Amino acid sequence: MVTIKELANILGISTTTVSNVIHGKTSEVSLATVEKVQKLLEEYDYTPNINARNLAQNRSKIIGMALFSNEDKYKNIVADPFFGSLVGAIEKEVRKNNYFFMLYVSDDISEIIRYVSSWNVDGLITVGMNRDEYLKIRGRYKKPIVLIDSYAPKDIMDYVNVGLDDEGGGYIMTKYLIENGHREIAFICDNLEGVDYMRYRGFKKAVGEAGIVFDKKNLIIISPVEGETAVSMSEVYEAAQRVTAMFCCSDNYALQVTNELFARGMDVPGDVSIAGFDDNIFAKVCRPALTTVYQDVDRKGTVAVEKLMAMLRGEENPKDEILPVKIVVRDSVRKL
Repeated sequence: MVTIKELANILGISTTTVSNVIHGKTSEVSLATVEKVQKLLEEYDYTPNINARNLAQNRSKIIGMALFSNEDKYKNIVADPFFGSLVGAIEKEVRKNNYFFMLYVSDDISEIIRYVSSWNVDGLITVGMNRDEYLKIRGRYKKPIVLIDSYAPKDIMDYVNVGLDDEGGGYIMTKYLIENGHREIAFICDNLEGVDYMRYRGFKKAVGEAGIVFDKKNLIIISPVEGETAVSMSEVYEAAQRVTAMFCCSDNYALQVTNELFARGMDVPGDVSIAGFDDNIFAKVCRPALTTVYQDVDRKGTVAVEKLMAMLRGEENPKDEILPVKIVVRDSVRKL
């Protein structure tokens, strides 16, 4: 490959002038010289050695995204509409800022730390990390980190988080169900930690305000592990005989539940109403179209990158940002 020095010798100008044109610093270079350099660059099909430049500046120009994925739950986490949309939004915003994007998925936090460190990424975005996972990463990785959807305690270690009003979302959807005459409502999730727990808190708040005594049998924690789904869906079916509505902590589960109930001869929303959370791409195209809580996943990814870029520019650590939610009313909830 032709070098900057060789290009400069061909044109009879300094290597500094050629370098300035290559990197867009042309304010002190004549238009005629810029045109000559650009023409020669095209003739030789010159490609800058980005790795060498980044090495000299002690940076990689890579932004990493770490997804801690339980393989029992996700065979391919990026196939999940939420994570697929989030990854796409982050990659787009990273590219817009002239950085490269690296995604690493693992169920082993030590493995994530090892690869993030070996790639020397300039900044890191993580999703859904709990306290212990975050502390392990922060203990080894000293560069800027932005968390998405984290509920790790702030008093343990300060961090920047881009999250969602999960509790508010759980509250407004439950209130909507109650306003439509539903008092026997099941809440369906696969854990009571982090995001799901906050949505459950919102659910319990609305139920309590309505003076409804919540039957613990109507809290259904289903197993995401393949092979155990049938048992969980049997529990869901049994619950559907005693409740009038089911609030699922995600659209994915809402759609699974709807399909299962249809397969067992039940009608949604005729026999039981179903509500979801996220408003993913399938919520509007399934039948019946799903009533759900909307979150702007693309905005969540974009804001995370914006905050990370501010940190990389040396600005004071940005504050957390909690994005709003709203109800999207479709066809899966009926008024009693």
